[in-house]
Amino acid sequence: MKKCGLFLWNLILVIARGVLSFIYRIFHRELTEEAFAGWIQFIKFGMVGVLNTVLNYLITEAGYFLMRRSIGDDSLALQISQTIGFVITVFISFLLNNALVFTKEEGQERNPLLTLLKTYIAYSFTGIFLNNVLVYLEINIVHMSALVAPLVNIIVDVPINFFMNKLWAYKTK
Repeated sequence: MKKCGLFLWNLILVIARGVLSFIYRIFHRELTEEAFAGWIQFIKFGMVGVLNTVLNYLITEAGYFLMRRSIGDDSLALQISQTIGFVITVFISFLLNNALVFTKEEGQERNPLLTLLKTYIAYSFTGIFLNNVLVYLEINIVHMSALVAPLVNIIVDVPINFFMNKLWAYKTK
């Protein structure tokens, strides 16, 4: 299993280097190792995000299924389930990002509780506040489809969330 995972990761690295090198050549730039490392960090962040999105959906649906009859209010059951899913998956995101994405160099320090708090704030800002503002603007001002708006928001949210986490939440001393 470990060999399979290593093979897949190496395949991702080869594909990423090829695609990024091509894009950089189009803009007459050189893909440096430092730039490549930054893109790989972003790709890892995205992979953690995809995993957490799937987990959040599964937790939300399972919670909704388990609570809807006992609560008697579908909307409330869904809101509680979404909140539970959010709390759990942001914590999982914190653990994975701390271990795999925003790793510390030797001699660097980071307060884990403060980082966890900042992680919840970052995800709350993009996942709750920013998304709601964007959806309102997209649907009521731009007249975008309610099915398309959340997909457009991913293009905005992910980079903002990445930089909030990288430059603020996981910043080391």
